[in-house]
Amino acid sequence: MRIFFIYIDPGSGSYLVQMLIAGVLAGVFYFKNMWLKVKSFFSKSKKEGPLDND
Repeated sequence: MRIFFIYIDPGSGSYLVQMLIAGVLAGVFYFKNMWLKVKSFFSKSKKEGPLDND
């Protein structure tokens, strides 16, 4: 049985953590944007502003 020791130096480790956090946040913002698009598609209420009185 072989034992492999994996070494990740602090610079690479912090970069991997940074990329993981960035990926999670990008996913959150993407799905939030998609949810808002779906929600606005099904809600047909139009807010009339002061310039919409034509």
